[in-house]
Amino acid sequence: MNYFLTYAVYVLILSVLMGLSTWKLFKKMGYSPALAFVPFYNYFIILKETKHPKWWAILSYLPIVGPIMMSVFHIYLMKKFGKTLVQHQILTVILPFIYMASVNYSKDAEIEDEEAKNMFLTDEEKSLKKKDSFLGSITFAVVFATIIHVFVTQPFGIPTGSMERTLLVGDFLFVNKWSYGYRMPMRPLAIPFLQGTVYDFQKDGNPKNDGKSYVDGVKLPYERIFQFNKPQRNDIVVFNYPQDSVHTAIDRKDPYVKRCVAVAGETFEMRGGRLFVNGKPEIVLGDQERQHRYIVKTSSQLDVPGLYDIYGFLPVQEIQDGSGFMYAFQGLTDKTAAEIKKLPQVTEMKEDIMQKGQAAIAYRDENKTKIDTTQSIFPVNKAWNQDWYGPVRIPKKGDVVAISKETLPMYRWIISEYEHNSVSENNGQILINNQPATNYTIKQDYYMMVGDNRDASLDARFFGFVPEENIVGKPIFTWMSIEGAFSDSGSSYQADGWRIRWDRMFKATNTGDANKTSYWWIAAMILILFFGWEYFVKLFRKNKTEE
Repeated sequence: MNYFLTYAVYVLILSVLMGLSTWKLFKKMGYSPALAFVPFYNYFIILKETKHPKWWAILSYLPIVGPIMMSVFHIYLMKKFGKTLVQHQILTVILPFIYMASVNYSKDAEIEDEEAKNMFLTDEEKSLKKKDSFLGSITFAVVFATIIHVFVTQPFGIPTGSMERTLLVGDFLFVNKWSYGYRMPMRPLAIPFLQGTVYDFQKDGNPKNDGKSYVDGVKLPYERIFQFNKPQRNDIVVFNYPQDSVHTAIDRKDPYVKRCVAVAGETFEMRGGRLFVNGKPEIVLGDQERQHRYIVKTSSQLDVPGLYDIYGFLPVQEIQDGSGFMYAFQGLTDKTAAEIKKLPQVTEMKEDIMQKGQAAIAYRDENKTKIDTTQSIFPVNKAWNQDWYGPVRIPKKGDVVAISKETLPMYRWIISEYEHNSVSENNGQILINNQPATNYTIKQDYYMMVGDNRDASLDARFFGFVPEENIVGKPIFTWMSIEGAFSDSGSSYQADGWRIRWDRMFKATNTGDANKTSYWWIAAMILILFFGWEYFVKLFRKNKTEE
């Protein structure tokens, strides 16, 4: 069942429940009871009768926003019939169709004369009404922000150093959800602004037991609309972590940000810590610098605070031995590495590259019987590591790939998790959907997402190919940057306390230019609208009254 058909079924179910629980109330308002069953128009009538903007009705069935708006409209309807107490509103929100049905089928449900009631309000009641109006304003402010968050752009923070120096720890981005076509929400019943979890109620440290911010049982299939572009090589892309075992909903998996280094159909390879695509060295953009990990030996201790003052980074490790000190530096550019090598204390400096043929495999136990696939190289049956990887072809929609014991670790997750087939083995034979298989046709495009700070990046070399359905969008600009906002051992940037990086605010995330585009004008417009909205509304009403 496709997305829009499933969506229509949900709308139909909600409309039937709405009609069954309110048809008598519609009749008492002077309308045909059948109109209580008509999607959108039923809420249009409620808004009309309660003297609220009628266009709000279009929000009633939107994913995530719709449940909030429905609750508000239900409260309006109950108030129309005199149910104004706090307990009435709580029941309307938590048991909407049950409570409204109890009012609908009661014998004493009558429309309350609002104008007559207002004439006899006490000062306390008038004060409560003002508070109620204020809460309504807050509700619609939340709804407006939710609409922007769900359907337009989403804020995203950088907690790790995997994208340095392009993106720094403490950068906060706005992500354009329409860059590669808009991915429709797949869990329409959810708490606004929360990604996957609410709180660790059991205090056991296991994220699988955390309260979810969405109802997993109410789900919609993957669908992307208005897809005029796909991720291109060198794009910085935000996507949902493919191998998130906590959340089954694609759009609720943890968000990651990496650079797309190879697209579907291309060949990716790492040779001695250098990246190659289709056999050619990577193209470095104007605002990028190659970075590498170095081991530095010195005759005496380095002035670490001085290094931070000059270069803006610290070594990630310092070890003292009999002859001096040894330092591990993460993500040094060629220029910075050359400057450190000139320091008088430095006796030896070499790039730290893993050996070719040495598999980067991590284990969950001391006996090395359980592989930690999240920290191990992908796939685990290859003698690859982050410095010597591939070559590997990125799967493309329509590719027919050979399936064998040798190739299955490469494609198992694609076949079973991303493209929803069963995979099993029986007497040495591989079965897909219980049928013997020697090949498989790829159903969607995949991408290779790798961090710019390659020696400190948990990326596609570990979690594998990123499916198109996991793509969220493309960062637009950095709206805030706070040094010291997150603590990350993989970052070369460390801070004592925190400070705002004013020079990074409202700058384009990555345009390929050293001098990035500034978006301060967007900040100015937001501030004008936020603080001047009430003035503009009053001015409009004044002009309308004068007319």
